[in-house]
Amino acid sequence: MTIADRLVVAWYMPHLTPLTAALTPLSVVFRIAVATRRALYRGGALRAAHLSVPVVVVGNVTVGGSGKTPLTIALARALEERGWRPGIVSRGHGGASESPRAVEAGSTPDEVGDEPVLLARTGMPVWVGRDRPAAARALLAAHSECNVIVADDGLQHYAMARTVEVAVVDASRGFGNGFMLPAGPLREPASRLDEVDAVVRLMNSPNSPASRISARQSTLSLAGDSFVRINAPAIAAAAPSFRMAGVHAIAGIGNPERFFEHLRSLGIDAFCHAFPDHHRFTPADLALPAASAVLMTEKDAVKCVAFADDRCWALPVRAVIEDSLVTLIEERLRGFQTA
Repeated sequence: MTIADRLVVAWYMPHLTPLTAALTPLSVVFRIAVATRRALYRGGALRAAHLSVPVVVVGNVTVGGSGKTPLTIALARALEERGWRPGIVSRGHGGASESPRAVEAGSTPDEVGDEPVLLARTGMPVWVGRDRPAAARALLAAHSECNVIVADDGLQHYAMARTVEVAVVDASRGFGNGFMLPAGPLREPASRLDEVDAVVRLMNSPNSPASRISARQSTLSLAGDSFVRINAPAIAAAAPSFRMAGVHAIAGIGNPERFFEHLRSLGIDAFCHAFPDHHRFTPADLALPAASAVLMTEKDAVKCVAFADDRCWALPVRAVIEDSLVTLIEERLRGFQTA
């Protein structure tokens, strides 16, 4: 287990470990830096860029995956169904390009990052860039029909003004030990959730009980039980096809255990291999000669297209959200239009 893996495990212990305790002084420094930066934006010393259309920011207060990208896709589609014309912007983590650029159908994760490739599959305009306001402006210049921007993982990107803030919380992991980086998993204090417009709790299933942490809370679950062959996406197979011996599962996402739990809920007993978030997979990672099948997330699959064989399957998932969340967001967007 690498030091990074040990640190993540320590973050989600109910108490400080020797490793996280040693990092608490740095955590205090990080907390001060975060608070100072936030104050500079609030006071106007640092200025946020305002766009000509409203902006919906989807993010979280912890490091790692909590369903932000599936939620971004679900919200963009829901708004589209209600007559809006969304465009999507993302940082493009892991991509080589730093300047704003469009994500095309043929873009690769090495160019634009893994999550933007998934976002582009919506058919909506998607632009990436380290400078998110610049990426959003470039998107609007290229797609004048767009009348709302949805920003994936932008809660802490205060350089772009926002109309609506949506924060996702993984109900199964919570806030870990409650400390900020690097002693804990928090990017910002948990109290930051008091300021957002909506808190969305990622549940293990649509019917899981949700303890309330906000009056503006709704729930999110990820649904999917049909796999597609990575090297031939037109070929699909239902979950029972993988209830056999020799099945392996790989995951290079923020919380690999969530994917493995999803497989178990489908009755699939797989040998599980966890990798770091945004891991760049190589053929060696899939060199599992005894495997009858290798299952992975869509996010991981986009990085394995070039070398995946017939044993490799991806599990597409969709975010199940509440109508009340979309209604709340629409109310904020209409307020922007009348302002």
